Amino acid sequence: MFILPNLKIIFAAVTTISLIGFGVAKAADEFDLSPEQPGRIHATKNEAAIIAIPKQFRFVTPGTFTVAVAPGGPPLATYATDAKTVVGADPDYAYAVADALGLKLELVPVAWVDWPLGLTSGKYDAVISNVGVTEQRKEKFDFSTYRQGLHGFFVKSDSKITSIKEPKDAAGLRIIVGAGTNQERILLKWSDEDVKAGLKPIELQYYDDDAASLLALRSDRADVIVQPHAQLVYIAARDKNIKGVGTLSAGWPDRSDVAITTRKGSGLAVALTLATNGLIKGGTYAKILDHWRLAEEALPTSETNPPGLPKY
Repeated sequence: MFILPNLKIIFAAVTTISLIGFGVAKAADEFDLSPEQPGRIHATKNEAAIIAIPKQFRFVTPGTFTVAVAPGGPPLATYATDAKTVVGADPDYAYAVADALGLKLELVPVAWVDWPLGLTSGKYDAVISNVGVTEQRKEKFDFSTYRQGLHGFFVKSDSKITSIKEPKDAAGLRIIVGAGTNQERILLKWSDEDVKAGLKPIELQYYDDDAASLLALRSDRADVIVQPHAQLVYIAARDKNIKGVGTLSAGWPDRSDVAITTRKGSGLAVALTLATNGLIKGGTYAKILDHWRLAEEALPTSETNPPGLPKY
């Protein structure tokens, strides 16, 4: 017996695929994800940073800065349109640091959970992959900061919410947040502060994935979504229907930074901090962040092993 296909299902599937492709195309207008990266910004040698490399330090490959990066998603790090080249803000930053040190760069794509073992076992010289400084990690690794660790408050493009900077701004709002995340912990504290001040508590909402979260926001079942800032910058460029209204430091009320991560006691961190500060002073650093629309995450200066998030 011949069975006619369900045309509604086929049409829905084709429409979904078309919309996904359209979203990628729109994002490509904002971000170049080609493997060639013609707009990549390079740096000049930093003699002070080169001199600071300890004489006893041995690079994995002589003359090459071998860096692990986890392709977790744009704009920080993702696979290019060839599905094999890693591109994004973190790879671009790694290239600039290698330039400053007078070295070639080799990027090693890794799963994010695997970087600690790979670094301690000497598979690569450093990790540049959105690793936040924590007091627990400082027991095993050294850090040279290069970006603020920010979470973003994003709302629908036509939302009447224009700014969220402190607890009172979020009072009574329905906010989507990931369960068990650092941003959830902070927002629970904000809600407690609001209640103590006689304001409405924050209503936290939880969803299984980004698609469900964004649908809830678009359909007015929620007011705000909070995620790592860089992720939402890309989603806003892709979908054209959400906007940022504020950022939240991962270490609220203190600043929390992201850093180049190296083996504890290797001595390389000082040279990397000098290289970063040279990039900041020379303007290359700002150009890289601007290129990936992450200017809000800029640091005024790089530090070696600053205070990190405490153990919770």
